[in-house]
Amino acid sequence: MKWQGKTVGYALTGSHCTFEEVMPVIQRFVDEGANVVPIVTNTILTTDTRFGTSAGWLEQLKSITGNELITSIVQAEPLGPSKLLDVMVIAPCTGNTTSKLANAMTDSPVLMAAKAQMRNQRPLVIAISTNDGLGLNAANIAKLLVTKNVYFVPFGQDNPIQKPNSLVARMDLVPEACEAALEGKQLQPLLVERFHN
Repeated sequence: MKWQGKTVGYALTGSHCTFEEVMPVIQRFVDEGANVVPIVTNTILTTDTRFGTSAGWLEQLKSITGNELITSIVQAEPLGPSKLLDVMVIAPCTGNTTSKLANAMTDSPVLMAAKAQMRNQRPLVIAISTNDGLGLNAANIAKLLVTKNVYFVPFGQDNPIQKPNSLVARMDLVPEACEAALEGKQLQPLLVERFHN
């Protein structure tokens, strides 16, 4: 299988509206042979929303991956010295996480894992989901676009009329973006249509 023998770090941050979209992506990695290590932010551990409960999403992640979740900075730190992850993806990656990553802040399990991956000069793939991607966060996205070993899942405006600054990645392209990243390439085209009707 395509991902046989590979370990994928799959990190989720608090863009709850995309969780339903990314669960089948995680399942696809598993079905194609990957060992998927799930990493979550504190928001996912503590927040119930109209899109689902914290307990429900955590149980689904455990069920799909068969692995315990990394839920603390202390648990994420050993990913650096162990060099466990062949590739790490943050999908969805909120504007808050994007901003902190671009500015070298490490205050969550996801950011610690990302820092560990970058320390090892291994690919980090970002699937943005942010209401201010074309606002204040545009500068942070630009900074990460030119950062070594950082790649993006193709993204576009999801609702240009009502939310003109909002950008969301094509979550269905996460595996392809990770595959390209393992070859040191950015999946193209980077900018795609992502409209919701």
